[in-house]
Amino acid sequence: MSAIFLNGELVPRERAVVSVYDHGLLYGDGVFEGLRFYGGKVFKLREHLDRLEESARHIHLVIPSTMDALARDVEACVKACGMADGYVRLVVTRGVGNLGLDPRSCPRPQVIIIADAISLYPAEMYEKGMEIVTASTIRNHPNALSPRVKSLNYLNNIMAKLEAARAGVPEAIMLNHVGEVAECTADNIFVVERGRLRTPPRSAGILAGITRATVIDLARQASVPFAEETLTRHDIFAASEMFLTGTGAEIIPVTKVDGRPIGDGSPGPVTRLLRGKYHELVRSVA
Repeated sequence: MSAIFLNGELVPRERAVVSVYDHGLLYGDGVFEGLRFYGGKVFKLREHLDRLEESARHIHLVIPSTMDALARDVEACVKACGMADGYVRLVVTRGVGNLGLDPRSCPRPQVIIIADAISLYPAEMYEKGMEIVTASTIRNHPNALSPRVKSLNYLNNIMAKLEAARAGVPEAIMLNHVGEVAECTADNIFVVERGRLRTPPRSAGILAGITRATVIDLARQASVPFAEETLTRHDIFAASEMFLTGTGAEIIPVTKVDGRPIGDGSPGPVTRLLRGKYHELVRSVA
């Protein structure tokens, strides 16, 4: 079952409501994190809280709780849901204010924690790989809002997700404002070329994912040659392997892009190696 904490209190789902005057609803004014828990233990909790605090600071949003107190609330919410494995959505909105953009009308931010089940992709895709497309919708220009801010306004990503849906696939690659590969609508991108693992750097306009960082660490530990480098669509099409990473998705192989097979059209050895090591890691901390 799910569990919901609203401003530090456990509330039943039917009473977990926000005001229509909340600026998170009206303007997407807020930040969030998605976390996974395994065996009742939240994976990379401190890293997610650090990123939440950084995002909030960037938009001048003061979280009405210390990070230690927030960590305790997340863990209590996970315990209350009664599930061994699941997903946590941690949201901080600007709070209730007036009908107007000015955030100064919102005296107190609101904190929402939801612990529930999640299943983004069918199990078959993890074994056989998934097909994706390149979206015409690009990532927001980094000079408009830093891509490192994980904000509640995901309309840019949603438009690209709709393009994927129209193409009959679950995900889409988003390019940046100069045509380089950035990330997918909700996941970071990795490719393998001649045995070398590559992923776009932060400067490409990506959200630096927690799972992305974990996979980079695992690759280094396994002595897999690795580099953060600018990628183009050519690098995607020429790759021998490709996979996506994200808190919800974990590590999922990509075997076709824009109708073209990646490598031999099946998950490759580096992808399988890192998936195995990732699963070992999350279970070891549970």
